[in-house]
Amino acid sequence: MRSDHATGRPLFAGAVAIGVLLAAGTPIAAQVNLDWGPIKYSSCTPNDPVSKLQKRIDTGILKLQFDEKHGYLRSVLSALDISESSQMLVFSKTSHQLHRISPWSARALYFNDHTYVGWVDNGDVIEASSMDPERGAMFFTLRQEKTARPKFVRDKGQCLSCHASAHTQGVPGYIVRSVYPSPSGQPHYGAGTFNTDHSSPLRERWGGWYVTGTHGKQRHMGNEVATDRDNPKLDVESGANVTDLSKRTRTQSHLTKHSDIVALMVLEHQAAMHNFITYASYETRVSLFQCAEMNRVFERPADHVSDSTKRRIRRASDKLLKYLLFSDEEPLSDRIQGTSSFAKEFSARGLRDRKGRSLRDFDLERRLFKYPCSYLINSDAFRLLPAQVKDHVYKRLWEILTGRDDSGDFALLSRADREAILAILTDTHEGLPGYWKSGK
Repeated sequence: MRSDHATGRPLFAGAVAIGVLLAAGTPIAAQVNLDWGPIKYSSCTPNDPVSKLQKRIDTGILKLQFDEKHGYLRSVLSALDISESSQMLVFSKTSHQLHRISPWSARALYFNDHTYVGWVDNGDVIEASSMDPERGAMFFTLRQEKTARPKFVRDKGQCLSCHASAHTQGVPGYIVRSVYPSPSGQPHYGAGTFNTDHSSPLRERWGGWYVTGTHGKQRHMGNEVATDRDNPKLDVESGANVTDLSKRTRTQSHLTKHSDIVALMVLEHQAAMHNFITYASYETRVSLFQCAEMNRVFERPADHVSDSTKRRIRRASDKLLKYLLFSDEEPLSDRIQGTSSFAKEFSARGLRDRKGRSLRDFDLERRLFKYPCSYLINSDAFRLLPAQVKDHVYKRLWEILTGRDDSGDFALLSRADREAILAILTDTHEGLPGYWKSGK
């Protein structure tokens, strides 16, 4: 979710995929201008949580409170229903406020299922990004100046120079990046970086981040800096199983003293999941738009859907399904335990089946979640996917969970996991096709 450049670009960004109408079958990242065809990213009226919050501010329904220490931060988190326990601290200089960021003055990130907020001590702005159900990540800044009507300003260009690249599948989305940070926080880019999600080995995660929590013999890149520019290395032993950051950074500047390892793991899964949802949405809408254009050119019926269009939709939907079911998740070898109340609060938000089970229940011994199906299946972003995507995902998901499909990427999904996920979704998920309950 961080910028992969040291150029001063914002944390939340999305690189524009440029192009015009090309032959059907060309990947979206290679062909779609975000303001072309059915997308209209810049000119759309956004429908994301931050935009909705701004409407409440503009109409006087809500007033943000300002305090001298954190500016609007606490009030913004409260208005967006983001828990302070989600706090994570990143000390690499990977934000446009990089001159204020260092290992001693870390940047704080907060998030819930659809919104991300970034704050820097004495920073000029609060950064925010939230998910528009149809167009993916939207990016904003809020000036840290006390005023009667504070304004989230939407960014339509600068942020889009980083995060709609190959790192985000060519759509406005998020990157969680692990770097080798210098003692000043500047990344040693020559040493390589890692884009991380739930498939990443722990040993590649969280370089440039603080991490509080225990994880046994497993090691990660967090909590340490690399002093040798020519041969950057991190003392992973010193950075392991850290529960107190008071000697590493100014914890008193932040809302909490934590940078919880469980919150970091959830963030990684969620950021990439948002990208898969947005990619499936864009790819489907663009391919159908192109198909309609071709129908007009070749005087075919308006409702004709070409085989190549169907294949593109299936490919995008299958990529989403694979990630949804954690099919390539990196297994854990030791128990993970955070230091804050994040895990408890996160799980408490879960929709529960008649046996009390939820997709938000943690495992943290073998894997991240007890039931390997993403909780974001219940998000507005998933719910408002094009019907063609949901039809395909629901059908394949039902076949997998009922044992009709146990091949390929899902062969390792145990019978107990399938039965539990099937029951949870049947009891809690709105919009399931009728055959999920009828069995036919």
